[in-house]
Amino acid sequence: MRTIVKGKNVEVPERVRQYAERKLAGIARVVDDRTDAIVEFSNEHHRSADDAHIAEVTLVINGRTLHSHAEGPTYQAALDSVIDKVERQAVDHKERPRVRARPAEEKDLLRKIADGTSDTAHETRIVKTKRFAIEPMFEEDAIAAMEDLGHRFFVFVNAENERVAVLYARDDGHYGLIEPIVGGAYGSGYGSANGKSDRKR
Repeated sequence: MRTIVKGKNVEVPERVRQYAERKLAGIARVVDDRTDAIVEFSNEHHRSADDAHIAEVTLVINGRTLHSHAEGPTYQAALDSVIDKVERQAVDHKERPRVRARPAEEKDLLRKIADGTSDTAHETRIVKTKRFAIEPMFEEDAIAAMEDLGHRFFVFVNAENERVAVLYARDDGHYGLIEPIVGGAYGSGYGSANGKSDRKR
């Protein structure tokens, strides 16, 4: 299995490079020797120290692309997590063989991945989860809180009905309120097309 190890705007230390090559060698037992592996490391400085290091692995097996990523406190920890994921994908792929791509297509795909220009290299994903305490408040208080924060929307629990609501600023200078109802019918004041409240306040 051919392996490429690179960094995305970071210099990959030699010890990390060697570690990646050893870890990828373990996947070789479930793929054939024509498989190509791309390992890419990057940093997210706005993240906490526990998940600031990111490892992405892309396998090209018989023209089929398998891609996964993971975060960790170190490159090695992130790689350990992503290797487990991509190895499971490789096993599933082996059990469900697919039509092999033509050699020219496979070579072009590998080149794009190595250059960072393939669709998989720019995969959109959730990169940050934020949790926060929430206290019931009245709509007027929610408006004041949103304005203090300078945000365009604000999530809160409505003290009048104890339901989660989303307050948002409209382009006309007024405010809108979204009140989700799980599995229920929407009352008056809600658009039938998307179920969102569009009441002027």
